[in-house]
Amino acid sequence: MGPFKKFFGSRRGYALIALAAAFAAAYFAGVWLAAAPAPKYTTAKVQRRDIESTVPATGLVQPIRQVDVGTRVSGQLKSLKAKLGDHVRVGDLLAEIDPLVPENELKAAQANLANLEAQKLSAVAKLRRAKLEFERQRGMMKGAVTSRRDLEAAEAEQLADAASVNALDAQIAQATGQVGVAAANLAYTKITAPIEGEVVGVLTQEGQTVVAAQVAPVILRLARIDSMTIKAQVSEADVVEVKVGQNAYFTIMGDQERRYSGALRAVELAPQSYSEASTSQTGAQSSGASSAASGAVFYSALLDVPNADRRLRIGMTAQVSIVAGVARQALIIPSNALRGQGDDGRYIVRVLGPGGKIEQRRVRVGVNNHIEAQALDGLKEGEDVITGEIPPSQDDKS
Repeated sequence: MGPFKKFFGSRRGYALIALAAAFAAAYFAGVWLAAAPAPKYTTAKVQRRDIESTVPATGLVQPIRQVDVGTRVSGQLKSLKAKLGDHVRVGDLLAEIDPLVPENELKAAQANLANLEAQKLSAVAKLRRAKLEFERQRGMMKGAVTSRRDLEAAEAEQLADAASVNALDAQIAQATGQVGVAAANLAYTKITAPIEGEVVGVLTQEGQTVVAAQVAPVILRLARIDSMTIKAQVSEADVVEVKVGQNAYFTIMGDQERRYSGALRAVELAPQSYSEASTSQTGAQSSGASSAASGAVFYSALLDVPNADRRLRIGMTAQVSIVAGVARQALIIPSNALRGQGDDGRYIVRVLGPGGKIEQRRVRVGVNNHIEAQALDGLKEGEDVITGEIPPSQDDKS
């Protein structure tokens, strides 16, 4: 064995080899670290301006009031006095049902009433005569001129005639009611406007026969369109942020540039599927089961807006934004600058200072629309907050 091989095969040789390897590793690590580029960040300046947080919803444009005008009597629609688009006022004549049958029914009821009243006059006269006969028999009984049998017969006749008068009174009351019903049915043949508004639907044509058996047939549909109601569908995830009185605005598909605004009039407590369900327990249970199965639950928020120019039409789709929060001249940072949230509700925000020094701040956040957030404290206007890190390029690595 040569001296070289003998040296490196000894314990001392192994130690020198290990030491040399350690020096080499440290050298190359230092070279690599020195060559590695410093991390780069994307930043945004803290700005002072307005911010708002909105709840998005899709709505349907509806008239502020709508009434289906029907008829309570059966018959042929004799004439229509209003056409689609007409403006009508309360009490205006809209349509007329053929009055022939109701007129005849009224005449028959009036004749029956007159007959009963004549019968009553006769019965009253007969009762008066029976009373006189009873008084005469009672006077004669005192003088023992008549028999008790004749007196009792006169008394019975008086009672029978009185009962006949009472029966006729009841029949007259019934007949009077029938006359009132017949008169009302005749009046129902003239269909008048219950509200002021526009004719938005004509559902029955002249000459058509309508049958008012159980459900009143609809002749016309009236609506007030000088103001419109927007029925916005708010998801169950967002409805907790929606309250009556909040400001909201919307646009329609045909005019994205114009913004309509107003305040929420109501937020319905039950979802629309629940409102449309049957009032029976079975219906409610089946409706609840179907809503749960579909996984989509929406609540209606109602917003009223003026429509003097009639630009809004029934059935239009509205893209609604409900203002859940707003801050004026607040310190604003991008929402992606917010990192972890602590138990106290504050977020960690990294601030890039002079010389690339990074400082972590604990920031309390106000309005947050998930794009930008309001910093209530912990930051100053003009500071640079870190929003992300730029990965090193291939040139930086080489």
